[in-house]
Amino acid sequence: MYRGQKIAVVIPSYKVRNQILGVISSIGPEVTAIFVVDDCCPDHSGDFVTANVQDERVTVVRHEQNQGVGGAVMTGYQAAIDAGMDIIVKIDGDGQMDPSLIGNFVKPIIDGEADYTKGNRFYDLEEISAMPKIRLFGNAVLSFMTKISSGYWGLFDPTNGYTAIHRDVARHLPFRKISRRYFFETDMLFRLNTLRAVVEDIPMDAKYGDEESNLKISKIVGEFLAKHSRNFVKRIFYNYYLRDMSLASIEMPMGVLMVLFGTLFGGYHWIASWGSGTVTPVGTVMLSAMPIIIGIQLVLAFLAYDISSVPQRPIHPKYSRAPAKDI
Repeated sequence: MYRGQKIAVVIPSYKVRNQILGVISSIGPEVTAIFVVDDCCPDHSGDFVTANVQDERVTVVRHEQNQGVGGAVMTGYQAAIDAGMDIIVKIDGDGQMDPSLIGNFVKPIIDGEADYTKGNRFYDLEEISAMPKIRLFGNAVLSFMTKISSGYWGLFDPTNGYTAIHRDVARHLPFRKISRRYFFETDMLFRLNTLRAVVEDIPMDAKYGDEESNLKISKIVGEFLAKHSRNFVKRIFYNYYLRDMSLASIEMPMGVLMVLFGTLFGGYHWIASWGSGTVTPVGTVMLSAMPIIIGIQLVLAFLAYDISSVPQRPIHPKYSRAPAKDI
């Protein structure tokens, strides 16, 4: 227990048999419970943990069918909630995430400053040189798409799976709707924004061992783009039309319509002039250009409003801010 709060750690377990014992042994005494979720692991990692770990905090939960990292985390969340835990930390079982940082992840939640925290390996520019270049580029692209779809414009490293969440926030997540596989971390951010939860990045070092990543950037960029587009449309509808309305609710559609009108109108007359060999009248050019210029300004105004409306007030109850103990 840390500062009066029961902390649980959820570890999805799939093909991490060689690293998981080291991860469990590195988890400090501030953690009350550890849930290892065997996601139908072909190496039977759940049985391996049961046979080799004597730590009474450890509970092994098994899936009969593989559900992906998202499914494993949701199962771990539910187990932690049922066990009465206050804060749930998720770390991977491959040894990339340092358990000694758990205190850094839970402190903003306990202090009432955040509802959800996640790791950011890009905070220290000197450290990211250890990251493979393809991952660095892929994370930059995915981070930009996540900012747009989730509405958390200040976050980076969206696929980072080192996270912590308050129980009262986790309970309100739509467990059955959250993406089960590689899109899980970014889909979580979208779901948290619909709850108006406060999310904070926690600096951490990039660390790579002898494990092999199952995530291939080239294979998931297309899928991620489609899902980000879907989440963006849903977020805009939820936040700007269903739950609230503001001037931004008008700026976005008006801006898009004006840009489309100017582009289509101008394109049509450009093709007609090119085909006939005549010069397009100045009035026609202006009638095309002005909607585009005004439309872009309206879209930029919407983006400025969206960036400024990132959730700032945590939705979980604030606990007494007792002096933190070193852990």
